[in-house]
Amino acid sequence: MSGYPVELELAGRLVVMVGGGTVALRRTKVLVDAEARVTVIAPDVSSELAALPVTLRRRRYRDGDLAGAWLVHAATDDPAVNAAVAAAADRERIWCIRADDGAASAARTPAVTRHGDITVAVTAGGDPRRSQRLRSAIGHALADGTLPVRPHRRRPAPPGVTAGQGGIGTVALVGGGPGDPELITVRGRRLLAEADVVVADRLGPSALLGELEPDVEIVLAGKAPGAHTMTQDQINGLIVDRALAGRRVVRLKGGDPFVFGRGGEEALACVRAGVPFEVVPGVTSALAVPAYAGIPVTHRGVTQDFAVVSAHLDPSMPGASVDWESLAKGPGTLVLLMAVAHLEAISSELIKRGRDGATPVAVITDGTMPTQRVLTSTLRHAAADAARYEVRPPAVVVIGDVVGLREQLGAGPEGEISGQPEGAGHVAGRMRRGAA
Repeated sequence: MSGYPVELELAGRLVVMVGGGTVALRRTKVLVDAEARVTVIAPDVSSELAALPVTLRRRRYRDGDLAGAWLVHAATDDPAVNAAVAAAADRERIWCIRADDGAASAARTPAVTRHGDITVAVTAGGDPRRSQRLRSAIGHALADGTLPVRPHRRRPAPPGVTAGQGGIGTVALVGGGPGDPELITVRGRRLLAEADVVVADRLGPSALLGELEPDVEIVLAGKAPGAHTMTQDQINGLIVDRALAGRRVVRLKGGDPFVFGRGGEEALACVRAGVPFEVVPGVTSALAVPAYAGIPVTHRGVTQDFAVVSAHLDPSMPGASVDWESLAKGPGTLVLLMAVAHLEAISSELIKRGRDGATPVAVITDGTMPTQRVLTSTLRHAAADAARYEVRPPAVVVIGDVVGLREQLGAGPEGEISGQPEGAGHVAGRMRRGAA
């Protein structure tokens, strides 16, 4: 089947829909979205169709009903009526689409998928099921960013253009998830594929950077303990400057932008500069990493609450504002981020303030990645065990009775969960301490 693909601008133009059932409803919704003036002709019209902003003629089709139309749909369940509508449209040189027999139509509807300003219409030799399968595959690829559809870059803002004027780009603060590149959100993946500039953190899904087009500017702004490639002020200035130059900027962060990610500071920098921005939430490592290791942070009959703590400061240091007193006596589960360097001081502080030294502890390194390791211990011994097995950041520390669920869920000596490979002894895959 041959044809000439074309997109019609129907805003304000008359389209006649002959039929009032399910097919007519589905097609009329699309026409209304296209801002067409739709007249529906049918003796019986569904209530949902009648509720749309259309002109209704509750009667059978008759000659003259197509006058002034730009497009006609014959969507009744009577082939004779559809044929009569198509014949009349042909005489009056109006394009007609028959719902019951695409081969008999002067026009045909493709299978369509839309993402943002992209519309893809698929035809497959008159085979509607094949068209729909292809449409679905393309739709998924557009949604997850695996189909390269990055628009041409905007022209840089001309000299003298300031924030709020034409030529301004955008900033997306994208949470990349806990590490595994498949755990980034669909929207985050798509925005990454459309970016002109990517400013990436060390703990983001760096494997995705290799999939970007060669002309995408990639800036590595990673922060390791005691070694910052860029200061936060420099990062703020960079994303604002690139956006003011008309670029689509993605700030790719590990976990979630607003969970110890300084995303709020970057958002405020955009607000002050008049740069449009959006926040794309990510899967925070505080929840995902324990889950991947077989540890739910809450569990009925074990604990109903948990706390997530940034533990990058020694509790005894000036400026350490964490309320360790409340944490020792309060939440059933503690999830500590950035805690490896001060694990001994933190453990001592919690025990001193009332937390049982026999409380189970898990220290999870490289969470969600193939190199993930899990050390299980107790609060009293966790720091010494972590030193013995040379645990290094990034790591998530879980303190609480929920750690004991790991073995019950099949993530202890009997095997890993979530597709994690079997470990080799204490140092690969998983690490376990004997009885405390």
